[in-house]
Amino acid sequence: MPSRLTTSRLQGGFTLIELLVVIAIIAILAAMLLPALSTAKGKGKRAGCVNNLHQVSIASQMYAADNDGKLAENLPEGSPGYEQSNTWVRGDMKVPTQATNETYIQQGKLFPYANNVATYRCPADPSTVNGFPRVRSYAMNSWMGSRYMEIQPKRPEYRTFVRENEISLAGPARLWVIVDEHEVTIDDGFFMVTMDDSRPFVNFPAMRHERGFVLNFADAHVEVMKLRDPGSQQGLSGQITAYNTDWVRFKQLTTVQ
Repeated sequence: MPSRLTTSRLQGGFTLIELLVVIAIIAILAAMLLPALSTAKGKGKRAGCVNNLHQVSIASQMYAADNDGKLAENLPEGSPGYEQSNTWVRGDMKVPTQATNETYIQQGKLFPYANNVATYRCPADPSTVNGFPRVRSYAMNSWMGSRYMEIQPKRPEYRTFVRENEISLAGPARLWVIVDEHEVTIDDGFFMVTMDDSRPFVNFPAMRHERGFVLNFADAHVEVMKLRDPGSQQGLSGQITAYNTDWVRFKQLTTVQ
């Protein structure tokens, strides 16, 4: 026959110490699971960004196929002919009235081929304007879609590309077209790359994929590239020189001589 003390304990449930042990075990399990869940979430957003840029890459090829091999135009906002151009996308992400306005995405020449507004924004992009997410996270290689970079005063030997056959001769698998840009520097759809090293990373690639960014290439494949140089790993506060290894590698994928 059980004693009165044992019966009282059975009827009273867990002791305080037992409850604390259970809570401690739950806390340990949560601490072990949360990093894994966070990593999985980050990988999911990265996969979404890769998919977005793959869709935009296919849209670029479809546009060229429908326009006698000509690429969608790419000019910096305010440059001669910009307002009349068939630019790939419109809108300045530094202008509040444009940054959250989907119309500027819909006016772009690639939109009929990639007609989901969400395609133009990286799922991991944290930037907002007045509490609303910006509509675009991506920008196009400044050496693609126009001859604008030929007016630069230095290094005129580098090529610009306005037609698919020009890219084919240079090697489409080695030339990037559209990149995931850092939320601090993104403005128009024109990602400036100064091959003369006058302004290394004046437009900065995103760092939201474990210090990496996504970019597509002219042959439609997509890559995730990590920023590995100590200078660029510090982000916009770092000192980016002409010898920064990330900058040197990025230039090698931008254009050819």
